[in-house]
Amino acid sequence: MGPMARNSRGEGRGGKGVVAAARRPEVRLPPLVPYDGEGLEPDGDYDGVRFEGVDLADGSGSGARFMDCALERCGLDRTELVRARFIDSVLTGVRGVGTDLAGASLRDVEVVDARLGGVQLHGAVLERVHVRGGKIDYLNLRKARLTDVVFESCVLSEPDFGDAQLVRVEFRDCVLKRADFSSARMDAVDLRTAAELDIARGVERLAGAVISPLQLMELAPAFAAQIGVRVEA
Repeated sequence: MGPMARNSRGEGRGGKGVVAAARRPEVRLPPLVPYDGEGLEPDGDYDGVRFEGVDLADGSGSGARFMDCALERCGLDRTELVRARFIDSVLTGVRGVGTDLAGASLRDVEVVDARLGGVQLHGAVLERVHVRGGKIDYLNLRKARLTDVVFESCVLSEPDFGDAQLVRVEFRDCVLKRADFSSARMDAVDLRTAAELDIARGVERLAGAVISPLQLMELAPAFAAQIGVRVEA
Protein backbone atom coordinates (compact mmCIF):
# COMPACT_ATOMS: atom_id res chain seq x y z
CA MET A 1 0.00 0.00 0.00
CA GLY A 2 1.41 3.38 -1.00
CA PRO A 3 2.13 6.28 1.33
CA MET A 4 -0.88 8.02 2.81
CA ALA A 5 -1.93 11.05 0.79
CA ARG A 6 -1.56 14.43 2.43
CA ASN A 7 -3.33 17.65 1.77
CA SER A 8 -1.85 21.14 1.54
CA ARG A 9 -2.01 21.57 5.32
CA GLY A 10 0.16 18.53 5.90
CA GLU A 11 -2.68 16.42 7.30
CA GLY A 12 -2.82 12.74 6.53
CA ARG A 13 -6.24 11.38 5.61
CA GLY A 14 -7.64 9.57 8.57
CA GLY A 15 -4.65 10.61 10.67
CA LYS A 16 -3.86 13.36 13.05
CA GLY A 17 -2.93 16.69 11.48
CA VAL A 18 0.61 17.95 11.79
CA VAL A 19 1.25 21.62 12.42
CA ALA A 20 4.25 23.01 10.59
CA ALA A 21 6.74 24.25 13.18
CA ALA A 22 8.16 27.73 13.01
CA ARG A 23 11.77 27.98 11.93
CA ARG A 24 13.71 29.71 14.66
CA PRO A 25 16.52 32.20 14.11
CA GLU A 26 20.08 31.03 14.61
CA VAL A 27 21.92 34.20 15.51
CA ARG A 28 25.69 33.91 15.90
CA LEU A 29 27.10 37.36 16.51
CA PRO A 30 30.68 38.15 15.44
CA PRO A 31 33.03 40.15 17.70
CA LEU A 32 31.24 43.46 18.25
CA VAL A 33 32.42 47.04 18.43
CA PRO A 34 31.01 49.11 21.35
CA TYR A 35 28.76 51.95 20.27
CA ASP A 36 30.41 55.30 20.99
CA GLY A 37 27.98 57.67 19.31
CA GLU A 38 25.62 60.19 20.85
CA GLY A 39 22.42 59.06 19.18
CA LEU A 40 20.91 57.29 16.23
CA GLU A 41 21.02 58.72 12.73
CA PRO A 42 18.23 58.47 10.16
CA ASP A 43 19.25 55.94 7.49
CA GLY A 44 22.27 55.06 9.64
CA ASP A 45 24.20 51.88 8.95
CA TYR A 46 25.19 49.87 12.04
CA ASP A 47 27.14 46.70 11.37
CA GLY A 48 28.59 44.57 14.17
CA VAL A 49 27.85 47.13 16.89
CA ARG A 50 27.03 46.52 20.57
CA PHE A 51 24.65 49.04 22.13
CA GLU A 52 25.02 48.39 25.86
CA GLY A 53 22.98 50.41 28.35
CA VAL A 54 22.53 53.19 25.81
CA ASP A 55 19.59 55.56 26.28
CA LEU A 56 18.10 56.00 22.84
CA ALA A 57 14.96 57.77 24.07
CA ASP A 58 13.50 60.27 21.62
CA GLY A 59 16.15 59.31 19.07
CA SER A 60 15.47 59.13 15.35
CA GLY A 61 16.80 56.15 13.43
CA SER A 62 14.21 56.01 10.68
CA GLY A 63 15.37 53.78 7.85
CA ALA A 64 18.47 52.68 9.77
CA ARG A 65 20.00 49.24 9.24
CA PHE A 66 21.19 47.10 12.15
CA MET A 67 23.11 44.02 11.03
CA ASP A 68 24.88 41.62 13.42
CA CYS A 69 24.09 43.98 16.29
CA ALA A 70 23.34 43.56 19.99
CA LEU A 71 21.11 45.97 21.89
CA GLU A 72 21.42 45.28 25.61
CA ARG A 73 19.43 47.09 28.33
CA CYS A 74 18.82 50.06 26.04
CA GLY A 75 16.12 52.68 26.61
CA LEU A 76 13.74 53.00 23.68
CA ASP A 77 11.16 55.48 24.96
CA ARG A 78 9.56 57.17 21.96
CA THR A 79 12.47 56.07 19.76
CA GLU A 80 11.63 56.48 16.08
CA LEU A 81 12.70 53.46 14.06
CA VAL A 82 10.20 53.65 11.22
CA ARG A 83 11.21 51.36 8.32
CA ALA A 84 14.35 50.31 10.19
CA ARG A 85 15.88 46.91 9.38
CA PHE A 86 17.17 44.48 12.00
CA ILE A 87 19.07 41.51 10.58
CA ASP A 88 20.85 38.76 12.53
CA SER A 89 20.58 40.78 15.73
CA VAL A 90 19.72 40.28 19.41
CA LEU A 91 17.75 42.69 21.62
CA THR A 92 18.10 41.85 25.31
CA GLY A 93 16.42 43.66 28.19
CA VAL A 94 15.33 46.62 26.07
CA ARG A 95 12.71 48.84 27.67
CA GLY A 96 10.56 51.73 26.59
CA VAL A 97 7.14 53.16 25.84
CA GLY A 98 5.98 54.38 22.46
CA THR A 99 8.75 52.87 20.37
CA ASP A 100 7.85 53.40 16.71
CA LEU A 101 8.84 50.52 14.43
CA ALA A 102 6.10 50.99 11.85
CA GLY A 103 7.00 49.37 8.55
CA ALA A 104 10.20 47.92 10.04
CA SER A 105 11.76 44.64 8.93
CA LEU A 106 13.06 42.07 11.43
CA ARG A 107 14.79 38.99 10.04
CA ASP A 108 16.64 36.41 12.14
CA VAL A 109 16.16 38.40 15.33
CA GLU A 110 15.94 37.40 19.00
CA VAL A 111 14.12 39.61 21.52
CA VAL A 112 14.80 38.55 25.11
CA ASP A 113 13.20 39.86 28.32
CA ALA A 114 11.87 43.05 26.74
CA ARG A 115 9.71 45.44 28.78
CA LEU A 116 7.87 47.53 26.24
CA GLY A 117 4.57 49.38 25.95
CA GLY A 118 2.71 50.84 23.02
CA VAL A 119 5.14 49.44 20.46
CA GLN A 120 4.15 50.39 16.91
CA LEU A 121 4.91 47.55 14.49
CA HIS A 122 2.00 48.06 12.11
CA GLY A 123 2.87 47.15 8.57
CA ALA A 124 6.11 45.53 9.73
CA VAL A 125 7.60 42.30 8.35
CA LEU A 126 8.85 39.73 10.87
CA GLU A 127 10.66 36.65 9.59
CA ARG A 128 12.34 34.10 11.86
CA VAL A 129 11.86 36.13 15.04
CA HIS A 130 11.95 34.68 18.56
CA VAL A 131 10.41 36.76 21.37
CA ARG A 132 11.32 35.13 24.69
CA GLY A 133 10.41 36.33 28.18
CA GLY A 134 9.42 39.82 29.25
CA LYS A 135 6.19 41.73 28.81
CA ILE A 136 4.86 43.85 25.95
CA ASP A 137 1.74 45.96 26.45
CA TYR A 138 -0.43 47.23 23.57
CA LEU A 139 1.69 45.69 20.82
CA ASN A 140 0.43 47.03 17.49
CA LEU A 141 0.96 44.51 14.68
CA ARG A 142 -1.90 45.62 12.45
CA LYS A 143 -1.34 44.72 8.81
CA ALA A 144 2.01 43.16 9.70
CA ARG A 145 3.35 39.96 8.12
CA LEU A 146 4.69 37.36 10.53
CA THR A 147 6.44 34.26 9.21
CA ASP A 148 8.24 31.77 11.45
CA VAL A 149 7.71 33.79 14.63
CA VAL A 150 7.74 32.32 18.15
CA PHE A 151 6.39 34.08 21.24
CA GLU A 152 7.68 32.13 24.23
CA SER A 153 7.21 32.59 27.99
CA CYS A 154 6.19 36.21 27.57
CA VAL A 155 3.13 38.31 28.39
CA LEU A 156 1.33 40.10 25.57
CA SER A 157 -1.29 42.45 26.98
CA GLU A 158 -3.89 43.63 24.45
CA PRO A 159 -1.85 42.80 21.34
CA ASP A 160 -3.42 43.92 18.06
CA PHE A 161 -3.05 41.49 15.16
CA GLY A 162 -5.81 43.15 13.16
CA ASP A 163 -5.57 42.45 9.41
CA ALA A 164 -2.18 40.79 9.97
CA GLN A 165 -0.92 37.70 8.16
CA LEU A 166 0.46 34.96 10.42
CA VAL A 167 2.26 31.95 8.92
CA ARG A 168 3.95 29.35 11.14
CA VAL A 169 3.56 31.39 14.33
CA GLU A 170 3.78 29.73 17.75
CA PHE A 171 2.63 30.95 21.16
CA ARG A 172 4.49 28.78 23.68
CA ASP A 173 3.82 29.26 27.42
CA CYS A 174 2.78 32.75 26.40
CA VAL A 175 0.04 34.81 28.06
CA LEU A 176 -2.33 36.49 25.58
CA LYS A 177 -4.61 39.03 27.24
CA ARG A 178 -7.45 40.67 25.28
CA ALA A 179 -5.90 39.82 21.92
CA ASP A 180 -7.42 41.30 18.76
CA PHE A 181 -7.35 39.06 15.68
CA SER A 182 -9.88 41.04 13.65
CA SER A 183 -9.51 40.30 9.91
CA ALA A 184 -6.29 38.35 10.55
CA ARG A 185 -5.26 35.54 8.19
CA MET A 186 -3.63 32.45 9.69
CA ASP A 187 -1.78 29.42 8.43
CA ALA A 188 -0.16 26.90 10.81
CA VAL A 189 -0.60 29.10 13.87
CA ASP A 190 -0.08 27.04 17.04
CA LEU A 191 -1.92 28.29 20.12
CA ARG A 192 -2.10 24.95 21.96
CA THR A 193 0.57 25.66 24.55
CA ALA A 194 -0.39 29.26 25.29
CA ALA A 195 -0.47 29.67 29.08
CA GLU A 196 -3.51 31.93 28.73
CA LEU A 197 -5.63 32.58 25.65
CA ASP A 198 -7.96 35.56 26.00
CA ILE A 199 -9.37 36.78 22.68
CA ALA A 200 -11.25 40.08 22.77
CA ARG A 201 -12.05 40.25 19.04
CA GLY A 202 -11.62 38.11 15.96
CA VAL A 203 -12.32 34.64 17.33
CA GLU A 204 -13.94 33.90 13.97
CA ARG A 205 -10.54 34.43 12.31
CA LEU A 206 -8.94 31.38 13.94
CA ALA A 207 -9.28 29.30 10.77
CA GLY A 208 -5.76 28.12 10.05
CA ALA A 209 -4.88 27.94 13.76
CA VAL A 210 -4.77 24.92 16.07
CA ILE A 211 -5.99 25.02 19.66
CA SER A 212 -6.24 22.45 22.44
CA PRO A 213 -9.49 20.76 23.56
CA LEU A 214 -9.40 22.76 26.80
CA GLN A 215 -9.01 26.01 24.88
CA LEU A 216 -11.96 24.99 22.72
CA MET A 217 -14.11 24.63 25.82
CA GLU A 218 -12.94 28.01 27.14
CA LEU A 219 -13.65 29.71 23.81
CA ALA A 220 -17.00 27.98 23.30
CA PRO A 221 -19.07 30.97 24.51
CA ALA A 222 -17.25 33.27 22.06
CA PHE A 223 -17.77 30.81 19.20
CA ALA A 224 -21.45 30.48 20.11
CA ALA A 225 -21.92 34.25 20.24
CA GLN A 226 -20.25 34.57 16.84
CA ILE A 227 -22.85 32.35 15.17
CA GLY A 228 -25.73 33.76 17.18
CA VAL A 229 -26.31 30.81 19.51
CA ARG A 230 -27.65 31.52 22.99
CA VAL A 231 -26.35 29.24 25.72
CA GLU A 232 -28.59 29.01 28.77
CA ALA A 233 -28.78 26.61 31.69
